[in-house]
Amino acid sequence: MDKKLIVIKVGTSSLTSADGAADGEKIKKICEGVADLRDDGYRVIVVSSGAIAAGFRRLGFSARPKQLAFEQASAAVGQMLLMDEYSAYLGGRGYQAAQILLTPDAFLVKEKYINAFNTMEILLKRGAVPIINENNTVTTSEIRFGDNDTLSAQVAAMVHADRLVLLTDVDGLYTGHPKLDPQARRIEVVEKITPEIEAYAEGAGSANGTGGMKTKISAARLATSAGVEVYICSSLPEGSVAGGVTGENPGTLFKAGENLKTRLQWMAFYAKSRGEIIIDQGAADAVGQHHKSLLLAGITAVHGDFAEGDVVDILTDDEIRVARGFASYGAEEIRAFMKEGSAAKPIVHIDNMVVSTEQ
Repeated sequence: MDKKLIVIKVGTSSLTSADGAADGEKIKKICEGVADLRDDGYRVIVVSSGAIAAGFRRLGFSARPKQLAFEQASAAVGQMLLMDEYSAYLGGRGYQAAQILLTPDAFLVKEKYINAFNTMEILLKRGAVPIINENNTVTTSEIRFGDNDTLSAQVAAMVHADRLVLLTDVDGLYTGHPKLDPQARRIEVVEKITPEIEAYAEGAGSANGTGGMKTKISAARLATSAGVEVYICSSLPEGSVAGGVTGENPGTLFKAGENLKTRLQWMAFYAKSRGEIIIDQGAADAVGQHHKSLLLAGITAVHGDFAEGDVVDILTDDEIRVARGFASYGAEEIRAFMKEGSAAKPIVHIDNMVVSTEQ
């Protein structure tokens, strides 16, 4: 690969020992790999798990707690411990670590989305290594049901990364459980995420983490839909970080789709739809198959009270989503055009639209 922008997601099992405590040698190994990439000219962002796992023993818990408040308290301690390690090891190699703690509204609110993007751009341009985690001390249900696989995919899409490397404790996606099925084989390349690929996913992997192969497949779907290729590999081999970028570390590559502009990413993945435009099969084929703008002639109904510039879903009569886009007109104007039989411009222009990949 050329010297590009890489997002490295490091799972809890790749940063902690078997008893759940932070493992300094593992963290050092990750940092050495990141520094090697930086030495070689790559720009690197790290999405790091492990805050709760690193902190709970410092608060006297014998095992990772299950109650939300205890998890949040553990994260408050553990996040400091992790950043101390990252700062020390990366600083020793001449690189500045920068902590970024995100909550879901950083992606849901357009202004915050743009602000987060700008912050990361500045840090990268100034040569820093952003270390990102969810703000586990203030989130509520997200701390239990969210995961850093998804967060890393969102970050990789936001910054238009060239590759997202998901480091874990297995060397890629297998057709079965490699420890239980002797016939299981590793899948080298995934051209498209199909139901068959999703069926290969397993549940949560380790007692100290929250994700598993299922969340990694979901993350890969999001990232590849935004134009970012994804590589799942093990953190165990020497040179695992750099090898995840060059492909020398065995794993599974998920090929990228079309690169989406920042505003289209926000619209496609995070924005709240303000209404629905129902279209006939001819319009569905034109938009979904041939990537044409949505014209008035194919519209059969308009639902909602949206305004010009609002986000709308474009659906077939049987409620299959064909696309999502920014409306060129408000709902009342479109209804009036339907009665008159004409409109001056496309109802949703193809440049303001993202076609669904799940039709």
